[in-house]
Amino acid sequence: MTTLSAKENIQAIVKAIKSEEARLRQKHPLLTHQNTLGLIILLLSLSAFIGVGTLYYFAIIPAWLCIILAAIAASISHELEHDLIHKQYFSNQPFMHNFMMLTVWLMRPNTVNPWYRRKMHLHHHKVSGTEQDLEERLVGNGIKNPFLRVLVIVDGLLGLLINAKRFSKEIKGFSFLNVFNAGFPVTTVYFAILYSVIVFHGVNVFMPLEQSSPVWLLDIMAVFEFLMVVLIVPNIIRSSSLNFVTSSMHYYGGVNNMLEQTHVLTSRVFMPFNLFCFNFGHTHTIHHFVPNQPFYLRQMISKKILEVMKHHGVRFNDFASIKQANLYQANNT
Repeated sequence: MTTLSAKENIQAIVKAIKSEEARLRQKHPLLTHQNTLGLIILLLSLSAFIGVGTLYYFAIIPAWLCIILAAIAASISHELEHDLIHKQYFSNQPFMHNFMMLTVWLMRPNTVNPWYRRKMHLHHHKVSGTEQDLEERLVGNGIKNPFLRVLVIVDGLLGLLINAKRFSKEIKGFSFLNVFNAGFPVTTVYFAILYSVIVFHGVNVFMPLEQSSPVWLLDIMAVFEFLMVVLIVPNIIRSSSLNFVTSSMHYYGGVNNMLEQTHVLTSRVFMPFNLFCFNFGHTHTIHHFVPNQPFYLRQMISKKILEVMKHHGVRFNDFASIKQANLYQANNT
């Protein structure tokens, strides 16, 4: 840690990020084709997503492999959505921009729509680390009870229902219906399928529904169970990993500047979770300093920039804060 002021440290980090990006763009002219790169990455991840589902349908790969590969493909679509929220692709071409927004939502149906999430995320950058940060609080940030935290991380709908009353009191302008309706119809269908399968098999433990149910119901459940493997369970893994990582690395309370909004998660403990959220724990802090930057550039510059951030006071693997419901403690070393 240097003896510079917080403002000077922040400026140094921002300068290093922008300088390293400029160097890479000069070295690799291909990076100037940002719209094309974003679209290619989207189409490749979508093709992989559909491809592994097809392989599972024809029994070429087992369910567990389909789930893992689909979760990784979906994690790429999250990074693309993050970029789209900051208008990194086709910002002057509404049709292509909204096509990409819709596609990444369909690949990640357990989230609110990306147009609504844009409002939450841009607000997150303004109020990160405070009780007004709805985006992070929705995924468990600031919750001390470990059981409640796990529940919120794994099931966003239950988390919203449980915390709605508290959010209404603490977060300005919060509306349960606004957040809930922001998932219609894609997220609504997702949870309808998920809970239908859970209820069906839960009841089947005590009552033989598979023997007594009409054929049409069994046919519907067969479709739902296929969707569980190729779409729903992969996104449970993806979103749970992302929610665990992001809610662990963002601070809640005690935050006074950008240096104190996040810490970097490089610990091996988080390696399996970073796998399903495209190395989010390593790179997201870079995004807080320079938001308008494609995700693949953050990956490319991260090795050098993490050293710069460490030198200028950004913390790494601050597990003490997680134990204290993400509180930033100034005397923590």
